Amino acid sequence: MSRRKLQLLFVTSELYPLVKTGGLADVSYSLPQALSALGVDSIILIPAYAAALQRLQNTKKVYTFTGFERCGVSKGCSLLEARIPDSSQRLLLFDSPELYQREGSIYVDENQQDWPDNARRFAEFCRAACGIALGQCELGWQADVVHCNDWQSGLTPAFIKTYAKPEDHTPASIFTIHNLAYQGIFDRQSFDDLRLPPQWWSADALEFYGNFSFLKAGLIFADYITTVSPNYREEILTTEFGYGMEGVLDSRKDKFVGILNGADYTTWNPATDPHLDQAYDGKSLEKKSQNKLALQKQAGLTEDKNIPVVGLIGRLVPQKGIDLVISTLENLVSETVQWVILGSGDPIFEKRLRQLSQQHRKKIYFCAEFNEVLAHRIEAGADIFLMPSRFEPCGLNQLYSLRYGTLPVVRNTGGLANTVVNATANNIRQGTATGFVFNKVDATELQRILLYALRLYRDKPLWRQLCFQAMSQDFSWLQSAQQYKELYRKVLGNLRGSLADH
Repeated sequence: MSRRKLQLLFVTSELYPLVKTGGLADVSYSLPQALSALGVDSIILIPAYAAALQRLQNTKKVYTFTGFERCGVSKGCSLLEARIPDSSQRLLLFDSPELYQREGSIYVDENQQDWPDNARRFAEFCRAACGIALGQCELGWQADVVHCNDWQSGLTPAFIKTYAKPEDHTPASIFTIHNLAYQGIFDRQSFDDLRLPPQWWSADALEFYGNFSFLKAGLIFADYITTVSPNYREEILTTEFGYGMEGVLDSRKDKFVGILNGADYTTWNPATDPHLDQAYDGKSLEKKSQNKLALQKQAGLTEDKNIPVVGLIGRLVPQKGIDLVISTLENLVSETVQWVILGSGDPIFEKRLRQLSQQHRKKIYFCAEFNEVLAHRIEAGADIFLMPSRFEPCGLNQLYSLRYGTLPVVRNTGGLANTVVNATANNIRQGTATGFVFNKVDATELQRILLYALRLYRDKPLWRQLCFQAMSQDFSWLQSAQQYKELYRKVLGNLRGSLADH
């Protein structure tokens, strides 16, 4: 058999820079391209959201579903082909205007309520992914592996297992959990309306406490399960973090691995970042202060490079520990420290942060509208970055912060625990410290560790040493992509030995 590249269909509901609500979009952009550098021929599949189509040029229709495909996609839906902007990465978009051409976010309407037809929107998407995977869409390309991400793609492995025939070139399926808290749960009526196989309504399949779960479909039917950090893999096998899925995961733990997400250093690199006032690296760390002054000016804060700046970028939800942040901020408002917070979410959190920023305009800046440029400027201009999450599957901002010499303050959970080394006296002596880690979900604990960080900040030679150590860490996607490629080979070897050498 002639050697050819391993062919990967990467199925995701978000993709930077086209449509993004969280870290999944960044992973979906970076991982396939890192795999391409390792010789994997990848195609990304996303829904053809209005926002995505507006950002793309030169899309072309490459297939129209007839209604006769085994996968069951509605007649008249189509596949569009494009390239990710400023990239050679091949992209397919599943186009169904009725499902995706609408105002609002990709998951929720303008009132922040889930779209009532989300079950149908993403079931159709999964059917399309299955059609591509089984070679029914006349693309002249056949997937060896289908890599599905989060609940929105969870039915795909189930459809593949159900609709594949013995004569098919049936691909292996991988399902990645990016956040187990989001499970795609719908009621029995939705199950029936989606024309799903009746045998799937079972505790051994999709049924989940009287409803059914897209995510559970991925966990049950995929050939292998991954999640985004080794530590999170261990956590979600427990009752505390398993959200009711710990039994399912435990039953498949021999085919379940944690692979740490990577950072895209082509986008997040202070030496080349076009959004910064001043480029810098570990050898020119003194230039970082110019970005602080620029951030202070933009935020309307007192401009003084000696005042420590604490940054936070993220969703304002309890998972991220925002209640702990607000409590700590209120207690430390008299300290010589500034805060720059970028994020949206719970209206109660937004209201309180807005009040605090109005009361202390020279110390606290809050922006509720996500701004990618401002995110880069916070990473470069802040001295300390807060991620006090109750749980965090992997986290990306702490990786970006390390590279920008902005020392992260994190809770000892998930991927945060895998990536940040606490600045204890011993770790500082050994030259391994890269940030600050606390254990208990408690505002007093967060305040304690933050005050410790601010005390070390006053020791400029020590702080510079910690920043340099943080910036020297390598969490590039190449290592993670290599692990994924090896996993693809392993799973293919189990399915079809001849393909394991591709």
